[in-house]
Amino acid sequence: MADGTGALPAPLRARLADVRDRHGELEARMADPAVAADGRLVAELAQEHAGVARVVEVADALADVEADLATADELADDADGEDRGAWAEEAGELRGRAQRLRRELRALLLPRDPDDDRGVVLEVRAAAGGDEAGLFAGELVEMYRRFAASRGWAVEDLERSAQGIGGVREAVLAVEGRGAYGVLKHESGVHRVQRVPVTESAGRIHTSTASVAVLPAAEEVDVDLRDEDLRIDVYRSSGPGGQSVNTTDSAVRVTHVPTGLVVTCQDEKSQHRNRDKALRILRSRLLDAERARADADRAEDRRAQVGSGDRSERIRTYNVPQQRVTDHRIGLTLHALDDVLAGGLDPVVDALLDAERDARLAALADGPGGPGRGQGA
Repeated sequence: MADGTGALPAPLRARLADVRDRHGELEARMADPAVAADGRLVAELAQEHAGVARVVEVADALADVEADLATADELADDADGEDRGAWAEEAGELRGRAQRLRRELRALLLPRDPDDDRGVVLEVRAAAGGDEAGLFAGELVEMYRRFAASRGWAVEDLERSAQGIGGVREAVLAVEGRGAYGVLKHESGVHRVQRVPVTESAGRIHTSTASVAVLPAAEEVDVDLRDEDLRIDVYRSSGPGGQSVNTTDSAVRVTHVPTGLVVTCQDEKSQHRNRDKALRILRSRLLDAERARADADRAEDRRAQVGSGDRSERIRTYNVPQQRVTDHRIGLTLHALDDVLAGGLDPVVDALLDAERDARLAALADGPGGPGRGQGA
């Protein structure tokens, strides 16, 4: 279509028309000398303009690519021999570009979770399965670390405790990068692995689980931690089996008295650094709890994130003998287990984000009042 809305659902076409109107209004206001004299207003308008301008830019690019694609298809139909193949190849490339632009435009137009641009605090805990669960939890931590690196995100260990034969009982990571929460939030839940444990002599396949919780990273301005609401205890940190790893009281336990939330950190030799890390984790947990209270649907999601860790509760299964990864929420199955565990999560997170957008689109189509001006832009 000439306006770049080809194959977009009707609600999104209406939202795009609304955004185009708003784009014109903003440009007219920003060109007004009276507005230009108000620095604060100019800054506000410029920020909104940047958002809607990106939508218009992608829509215009899509319109151009669709026009070129129609021409290439027509020329391929009319041509013979090598020319026909060349135009068909050109059409194939244009079709791929149009698909990518349409996907980006769809994402820009849909209402977004306000936390999507935040970093995350990612918590992984061994659940059912003893030592094997600890080994699996450690593999998940490395999977997320490698995936974050592939996206250019920074990862910091906030807390890590060992379990059994080289496994992880609990690990808490800070992942810093724009959009990290929007990409990783669907990783919350119980993950299970099916394989023959290294300790299994009879070759039987066992099922073990680990739980993952993904929380939006909180800044100090998001959560007011009053000194009178905190009880801070210090003690001597220890390693596996109680072996002392520090001769000073550097480990920190922070209790948020009003909620009863408790966070401990002992990874650092500095009590000050352990305290700072514990407070970062506490802020994110409190922010998540506040979001949950404000949104009943999200509260239900948060309760389902970790669950009991029982083998019957799972969002995803990693089957080692079959080299298979299955996400049970969307029915996605990939026979690429090694790639996924090596950090190649893109096919999984992309499918989950598509499913989220489908759900948002359905809600938008069913909701009252139609599209709101500028939302999602």
